[in-house]
Amino acid sequence: MTISYQLSVANATFAGFPKLLIRWKGSVYKLMFKELLVFSVLYTTVSLVYRLALTDGQRRIFERFCIHVDETINHVPLTFVLGFYVSFVVSRWWEQLVSYPWPDRMLYLIGHYIPGKDERSRMLRRALARYLNASTILLARSLSVVSKKRFPTLEHVVDAGLLTAEELKMYNAVQLQYGKFWIPLVWFTQLVDQARAEGLVHDPSGMGTKQLLNELMAFRTSLGKMFMYDWVSIPVSYTQVVTLATYTYFLGCLFSRQPLDPTQSYKGHNFDTYVPIFTILQFVFYVGWLKVAEALINPWGEDDDDFEVLT
Repeated sequence: MTISYQLSVANATFAGFPKLLIRWKGSVYKLMFKELLVFSVLYTTVSLVYRLALTDGQRRIFERFCIHVDETINHVPLTFVLGFYVSFVVSRWWEQLVSYPWPDRMLYLIGHYIPGKDERSRMLRRALARYLNASTILLARSLSVVSKKRFPTLEHVVDAGLLTAEELKMYNAVQLQYGKFWIPLVWFTQLVDQARAEGLVHDPSGMGTKQLLNELMAFRTSLGKMFMYDWVSIPVSYTQVVTLATYTYFLGCLFSRQPLDPTQSYKGHNFDTYVPIFTILQFVFYVGWLKVAEALINPWGEDDDDFEVLT
């Protein structure tokens, strides 16, 4: 589920945001500590080989190579490519959240226009609400890892009371492999027509039925948006470019950020630093940025900041 920290920043206080840095769940440290560990091990290995294993002549060649990499590595437009990509992923993540359909508005209308207290009216309202929830769950099973685990088969949907055994047979009779989540909404419209014919809908002008169907179309549109976001992903080539740019950049940093022999008087290498503090921070910023995009690109999984569709 999405990690909420709203209460922690309810008031602007001293070190309000820095206090968030000590959190682990949902943190950037949790996302990329393995990558940072691998980078640190590789950096240390290169440094030890340079310091202990190379001859003087080999060191001079290695130093010229490191300087060359340092002069050319900034040709990788990492900030532009990564920033635009993450911005796009975050906006797509938010759009999926606001597209998630809520049945509340429809239920208000059902309760208003089918107000009867008899058993038939009560079961009718229940069936209409059930169809709304069934369509959402049927779609969520194809989107969400959590929903698929909760409802691994359609029989589990029946066991949960969202569909009857007879309705499941009708559902399976529709010969479509994907995108059958809308079928309960068709039953919804048919049931509304049946309720009108029985005089259970308190709507002499017909405007209430129109309002119900308009709200149903909005509900179906939200389901369709969710389906499209899952069906049409961000082009894999775009993701590959961003990933390649990020990891290529830090592959170069394994050499370009090595502290070289101060006695050689190389520009910018007058001080021997054994621990590249700012290189590590840069790795955290950029790779952490990439890992945020990786966590948000599909919000229907089990990451800390994925949507909690089942409670």
